[in-house]
Amino acid sequence: MTFELAAVVARRGLDVSFTVAPGETVALLGSNGAGKSTVVEISAGLLRPDAGRASLAGRVLFDLGGGRPGVWLPPHARGTALLAQEPLLFPHLTVRDNVAFGPRSAGESRARSREIADEWLAAAEVADLADRRPTALSGGQAQRVAVARALAADPRLLLLDEPMTALDVAAVPAQRRLLHRVLAGRSVILVTHDPLDALALASRVIVLDQGRIVEEGPTRTVFARPQTEFTRALTFGLDLSAGPARPDAGPARPDAGPARPDAGP
Repeated sequence: MTFELAAVVARRGLDVSFTVAPGETVALLGSNGAGKSTVVEISAGLLRPDAGRASLAGRVLFDLGGGRPGVWLPPHARGTALLAQEPLLFPHLTVRDNVAFGPRSAGESRARSREIADEWLAAAEVADLADRRPTALSGGQAQRVAVARALAADPRLLLLDEPMTALDVAAVPAQRRLLHRVLAGRSVILVTHDPLDALALASRVIVLDQGRIVEEGPTRTVFARPQTEFTRALTFGLDLSAGPARPDAGPARPDAGPARPDAGP
């Protein structure tokens, strides 16, 4: 499902334009305030830009500016799903009914929605938690359930806004392995501060600075030859000589990789 976005938000200094190809995971990188979460909010329909246009699988999500009334689809009509830093599970529902919420809202029967939920809970390796309430889950378990809930809605575009930030360090490798497995073949925008997430999950990266795209390209190419100070600092110490990063990769080796952050391009 091709996703095309061009958007301007004057009050936040954002002016971006990019495309996500069918089945492609694109990582958005940048310092705090660079505009990453703003892009996600616009894509999800949570923030209305001053001008721009977006389409998903040929369907217009919004078309604003030019002195006309414009088109603006609400979040529930877009075919997108947002997985944020916090799981945000419904506390009054069981794990199974949390995951079944998406297909049920789309018109599936209660029985079929629960079948879909069980399938995704199994894929996320938390099927044994189906009858628990969110308050009985660890942080890592809750985030896995949140992944299952997002995918059970069968989104055309999945938006991941730093989905591992709130996890304990010990839970991150397992979550990265899960995402590596279930994101294959899906169109995804991933916001992350961790270069290992980008290496393990994204085929392409876009680097934002003060609301503008300053660097983009295949993940390993950008990381091997960074052109901006931010990317040089982010990738300092990464060893890119041993092939693609594993989803369960630990700390990067400091003995190889791109030049020091204070070095030239």
